Amino acid sequence: MPANDALSFLKAWTLAPFRMGSVTPSGPSLAALMTREIGPETGPVLELGPGTGPFTRALLQRGVRESDLTLVESDPDFAALLARRFPGARIVEMDAVGLRHLPLFDEPVVGAAVSGLPFRLISPRKSSAILEGVFASLRPGAALYQFTFGRRCPFEQTVLDRLDLEAVRIGSTLRNFPPATVYRVSRIKGLDTYDWRFA
Repeated sequence: MPANDALSFLKAWTLAPFRMGSVTPSGPSLAALMTREIGPETGPVLELGPGTGPFTRALLQRGVRESDLTLVESDPDFAALLARRFPGARIVEMDAVGLRHLPLFDEPVVGAAVSGLPFRLISPRKSSAILEGVFASLRPGAALYQFTFGRRCPFEQTVLDRLDLEAVRIGSTLRNFPPATVYRVSRIKGLDTYDWRFA
């Protein structure tokens, strides 16, 4: 991890600790676990809270085209950094909660979503709004990949139930600081075409 990335992350955490969720960027081991089911055949990928871009770099190493990446980052400094590092990607500076009412795609074309957001620090209401926005953009069969520190799912079961989603633990890594667990969140089978915006 570049030293300047760690410093940038620490500065952002100092200013907004409850928005960051960690004092350091995610390491290579977690980035590999988060992206191992994604590849060039996935097509467009949506990333939430990319920060300094550890998952973005892992996605590129997996063969995802930079032009297929849409990065949603609320921190203006991180958004500017991402624009410099990944000029071919689409950088959207906004809070992910806004995805519910401001869809970034005309139709569900996204093949996977990767999230660096600290959902354990986000209220169930906001979590629900973010998930609605994400799954409105995901095509049938696509999933959201979310990590958490610890072994408990970062999403309240009531939120998943309301949106007809299921979370499956796909692995853990002790080589990240702190150790992390990754979940795959997807639609319950048979409900791929449901759109909560019209419920």
